[in-house]
Amino acid sequence: MRFGKTITMFLIEGEPSGRATCELSNWTGLGYRLPRHTIKDCDDRDDLKGPAVYMLLGLDDEGKKAAYIGESEEALTRLRTHIKEKDFWTEALVFVSKDNNLNKAHIKYLESRMIELATYRRRYKLTQNTTKAPRINEAERSTMEEFLSNIIFLVDVLGHRIFEEDAIPQSKSGEKVIFTTKNKARGAASKGHPTNDGFQVLAGSKAATQETPSIPKGWKRLREELIEKGILVWNVDRTELTFVESYEFSSPTAAAGVCMGASVNGLDEWVLVSSGTKLKDYEAGKE
Repeated sequence: MRFGKTITMFLIEGEPSGRATCELSNWTGLGYRLPRHTIKDCDDRDDLKGPAVYMLLGLDDEGKKAAYIGESEEALTRLRTHIKEKDFWTEALVFVSKDNNLNKAHIKYLESRMIELATYRRRYKLTQNTTKAPRINEAERSTMEEFLSNIIFLVDVLGHRIFEEDAIPQSKSGEKVIFTTKNKARGAASKGHPTNDGFQVLAGSKAATQETPSIPKGWKRLREELIEKGILVWNVDRTELTFVESYEFSSPTAAAGVCMGASVNGLDEWVLVSSGTKLKDYEAGKE
């Protein structure tokens, strides 16, 4: 059974897009959301001048989500350094301890774990490599893992799904909700499921080996990019084109179009494996 959580968000200047603090009930941590242009105004926040773990978030040169995860014993000073050295980011999320109970080993541990998780999820492009977590005793590690779980929760609440798991949704009866492409033309046989950000095609899915003349240019280009990146891979005799890892598309229609190599409507094309119900009917509550 899942239980509710109480989140308190305070808009420091009273502006929705300005500086804000975010905290959970019964948690010793405190999160800050800081737009880049407000870093210069943060001398009034004494807790930002101590130990913290932080994330810089923005878009890379290709317009894709990018992040830098770091730690510092003087967080505000480090953020001001990043303003001079890194230009991709537009927002910083900073996490401190309200009781000043984070030390250097703690924030290094949190930094390492956050980089590890973000690298594994592959939702954002990280601008640094994985770091090795420092050795801390079992009690401290347990405390930091709990602290980390709250950071991950708040990062998600603040709109950044960098740590989000690719969880397969479940039906009311507890069964996994998996969709497949209705049309199996040209070797297509893909499976996937809806996500909060679009639609995920699962590893092992087969994409059409040929494209139709009607395929939109954007989907054609995306198919080519996935092949170049080694996500879509040909077999030796080029009779099968397989997703060797799961891939999240921006919409069910984009996913179906790339899988089918054609102009299609994903809401009609994706059907439940268990019943054949179309995605549009499933989302309308008709399982």
